[in-house]
Amino acid sequence: MEIQSQLSVESAVPSDPPGRVRQGRVLLVLSAAAFMASLDLFIVNVAFDTIGRDLGNASLSDLSWVLNAYAIVYAALLVPLGRLADRYGRKEGLLIGLVVFTLASAACAVSPGLWWLVAFRMLQAAGAAALTPTSLSLLLRATDPQHRGHAVRVWAATGALAAAVGPVVGGLLVHLAWQWVFLVNIPIGAAAVIATLAWVPDVRDGGGDRVPDLLGAAVLALTVGALALGVVKGPDWGWSDARCLTAFAVTVVGSLLFVARTSRHPSPVVSPALLRVRTFAWSNAASFVFSMSFGAGLLSTILWFQEVWGYGAVRTGLAIAPGPVTVQLTAYAGTRLARRGVPAGRLAALGCLLIAAGYTSILAQVGAEPHWVREMLAGQVLVGAGVGFALPTILASGTADLPAQATATGSAVMNMSRQIGTVLGVAVLVAVLGAPATYAAAHDAFTLAWVLVVGAALAAASVALGMTPRRGPALAVEPPVGP
Repeated sequence: MEIQSQLSVESAVPSDPPGRVRQGRVLLVLSAAAFMASLDLFIVNVAFDTIGRDLGNASLSDLSWVLNAYAIVYAALLVPLGRLADRYGRKEGLLIGLVVFTLASAACAVSPGLWWLVAFRMLQAAGAAALTPTSLSLLLRATDPQHRGHAVRVWAATGALAAAVGPVVGGLLVHLAWQWVFLVNIPIGAAAVIATLAWVPDVRDGGGDRVPDLLGAAVLALTVGALALGVVKGPDWGWSDARCLTAFAVTVVGSLLFVARTSRHPSPVVSPALLRVRTFAWSNAASFVFSMSFGAGLLSTILWFQEVWGYGAVRTGLAIAPGPVTVQLTAYAGTRLARRGVPAGRLAALGCLLIAAGYTSILAQVGAEPHWVREMLAGQVLVGAGVGFALPTILASGTADLPAQATATGSAVMNMSRQIGTVLGVAVLVAVLGAPATYAAAHDAFTLAWVLVVGAALAAASVALGMTPRRGPALAVEPPVGP
């Protein structure tokens, strides 16, 4: 009750935040919630092969919707659900998100078919979209100003950690059964609900007086989904097929409609005012292109291990492990470099260049026979190092020049850009790989895929140079305290 009374004030920033111990508990709970939502974007990668066999020998193009449907719904609902929580209650929004996510995870585990699984993944994504922005908003308001920058960095770093360890955790769980990839969320989600009720204070500051543009969010989801459908199914249907052309036509019309609603709606999914902040605009562009490279690169490496080298899920997870270890080391090194004055744009660009170098090393060396140490290890270490430098820097830089009251919304838009980039990266990868019948065809397809991944990483490096915040290095700056 003491925490509640201290934080239930009519201002955007608490004037009397809780003690350091309580703040540490709040940071732990809210970072864990965000980690759980991000983890599910990547944990199913390793389970693809097993899920496909168990659910009717599904094709790669159909299986890709287990990833893409989640990412599309997650991207489209992040901002609207965050604003609804601002209007009706942030703690309630977080709890609803956790409950929906946990129940949907249980439903995924008992799915009788592939499209049931896709449908439950969409419900799971809706829960994740509710808990992600509310967790950051509550964190900002429950942390005193001098420690707020550190708290945001820890919260943002959970996204990089989740992306890194997802395949490893997934491989170990799939060894039991692919259903455990989803069942593992149940005890974690239940613990998060209990901890939220016990430790996380509710904060109401009179914000969110306008109903967000839910129709705009639906248009965004339909637009991105139509584009992904056209790209994924293009090789099977034929690029001139009426179904493929219809998908691309829906993409064009949906894009125009979304832009129109963004410019006219009083509470749009993406506020034009935010995009006029230079650092925010460049960081979103970098996040989008980086995620295309990262999403396609991660899935392609896993598919190579399983489909070409014949690795099982556990062996694949362990083979991926050097990347996550390197991510954590370079993320820490990146923080220290930022504090010493290295511009965020250069730091993120360095990370993207390391990713490009890693996949260049892989595509130049891999062959039909598994030689993981000689052909994959160096490339994976380079990729992990690049992710550790780039991803936390991009995420933290995006909101560094925003006023405090816009930080949660800005972070949600950043996450939206990431998910849309991941969707398109995976869609292009699936279209490029197809279903090769021979090793030679598979090698050529994967080589082209990795060339595209390298190209996207180089493009991300170029874009990242424009995103250095005016207030200083992204990972060393304290978020500004607005009125």
